[in-house]
Amino acid sequence: MKIGYFGGTFDPPHLGHVILATEAFYQLELDSLWWILTPFPPHKNKMPITPVEIRLEMLKLVVDEHPGFDISLVDLNRDPPHYAADTVEILRAENPSSKLVYLIGEDSLYDLPGWYAPNRFLANIDQLAVALRPQINTDLPELERSLPGLREKIYYLSDTMLQISSSFIRERIRNNGPVKHLLHPEIYQYLDENNLYR
Repeated sequence: MKIGYFGGTFDPPHLGHVILATEAFYQLELDSLWWILTPFPPHKNKMPITPVEIRLEMLKLVVDEHPGFDISLVDLNRDPPHYAADTVEILRAENPSSKLVYLIGEDSLYDLPGWYAPNRFLANIDQLAVALRPQINTDLPELERSLPGLREKIYYLSDTMLQISSSFIRERIRNNGPVKHLLHPEIYQYLDENNLYR
C-alpha cells in the first residue's frame, strides 16, 4: 500500500488544498490519501482558529466528494502539542509495511529545518511530496546539509501552482470580497449559512 497524508489546519479547506491532494493522488499513484486535521498547530498558537468541530465538518464535505480520500483522526485522538514528527511516528507504527508519503508546500519545505525533530519526521516517511510555490526559492543543497537524505525523498508535484491560502479567504470574507470561485460549492454554502469569518 502507498498511503498519502496531508496535514493542516484547513481553516477553511479550499480548492488549492483539493488540487494539491488530487494531483498527489494521481501523480504518485496513491492507494489512499488521508487528510490530517490538526486541532491546535504549535506554530499558530497565538492565532485565532475556528473550532475543530466546524473545521472537521467542512473537511468531511470535501472528502466525501472524492473517492480515495479520507480523514485521519490521529491528531484529534491525542493531546497537544501536535508535531508532525510525532504524527508520522504513530502512522508508521500503524502501517509498518506501507509506503508513507507526506504532502507539503514548498514554503513548508523551506522551513523544514526549523520544525520540531525534523530528522525524526523524515525517518518515518518514505517520500515527501512537495507542491512548488513561485515565490519560494528553496536552496536544496543547503537543506540537505541540515537534513541528510532529504533530497532522495523529495518528489516535486507538477500542476499545483494555484495560489490560494485559507488566511486570504478569511480576510476576503471579512472585507465582503468574492470567494465563491476559490471554494468547493458545499464549503461556500457552509460558510455562508453559518456566517463564518465575518
